[in-house]
Amino acid sequence: MSTHPSTKLDWIQQELTDLKAQGLYNTIRTISSPQGAWLVVDGRRVLNFCSNNYLGLANDPRLVAAASAAMAAYGVGPGAVRSIAGTLALHLELERRLAAFKGVEAALSFQSGFNANLATIPALVGKGDVIFSDRLNHASIIDGSRLSGAKIVPYDHVSPASLSATIQAERAAGFRRGLIITDGVFSMDGDVAPLPEIAAIAQAEDLLLMVDDAHGEGVLGPGGRGIVAHFDLHGQVDVEIGTLSKAFGVMGGVVAGNATIIDWLRQRGRPFLFSSALTVPDTAACLAALDILEGSTSLVERLWANAKYFKAALQTLGFDTGLSTTPITPIMLGEAPLAQQFSRALLEAGVFAMAIGFPTVPKGKARLRVMISAAHSQADLDQGLAAFAAVGRQLGVIA
Repeated sequence: MSTHPSTKLDWIQQELTDLKAQGLYNTIRTISSPQGAWLVVDGRRVLNFCSNNYLGLANDPRLVAAASAAMAAYGVGPGAVRSIAGTLALHLELERRLAAFKGVEAALSFQSGFNANLATIPALVGKGDVIFSDRLNHASIIDGSRLSGAKIVPYDHVSPASLSATIQAERAAGFRRGLIITDGVFSMDGDVAPLPEIAAIAQAEDLLLMVDDAHGEGVLGPGGRGIVAHFDLHGQVDVEIGTLSKAFGVMGGVVAGNATIIDWLRQRGRPFLFSSALTVPDTAACLAALDILEGSTSLVERLWANAKYFKAALQTLGFDTGLSTTPITPIMLGEAPLAQQFSRALLEAGVFAMAIGFPTVPKGKARLRVMISAAHSQADLDQGLAAFAAVGRQLGVIA
């Protein structure tokens, strides 16, 4: 046996060292409290501006009670994949309710929104096909597209003109089937896809259209029914991908839309076929979240009121909030080391807002991403604004 030290991992250590030198090393904080307007982070209580818990449902007693009652009836784990012995009556009820909520023919639940994308894209396109993908689409769309084997052709961010020109160029080269994919709300910038124009192109070109509504569900549209309802495009979008881990406050993913596509995914969606089903408490808690959303629009309205107030105040202070038109509020800082320094200073001031840098966003586009929630009070928002103002002036970001 060789006594020489192994060098096979040296390259990884060097990469980690380089990340730290560039200010791109991600220090992962530890949460030891329920999600809410306030968190205990690394042992200290801080104001939470990081979570995707848009409506404050992640620690809602009604969801906790529903999860507990379901576990008493069904146990905890599903024990199998959906296609063998893991489909519970709860799963079918959730899918029926989600389809009704979204106003579509059918829905299918998954373990996460990421898995929903990995299931759907390779089932719809493959070699010889083309995916037309917005340049800033989420990583799960990118990975699902790569797995499909289809040709991936990006078009300029939120540009129907670029999409149309790209399709025409590919028509000249020839392809079998085509799929247009866009995020609904872009998670890092908070801007919204021009879905009516994209849907019109898809219809004119006879292409499938898929939208990832992860940050739209519970946020956009009447009562939080999402981007398709927001633009009144029912029947014009073939597939909607959603997550149950953001506004719904739980965990899981959903594919909603055309019944034929949903039936096909039951046969060929690999995460559906080869990974155990959504757990009992998650499924029951999602049903409770649906009850709340269908019963009142007050949480969605409060979310938007809080976001409008906070964003306007940041802009008055002199911060650049980018392109956002949703509760996602980026604070554009440019370089990753500055973003990380700003985040650390905020934490010292009692505010939790993580820095986002490459590869999550392009180099030179580092930012803090502030996630406003219906759970925040006016006092919470004002306290957060005071901290942003102090740190912004301290670091020379604002005057």
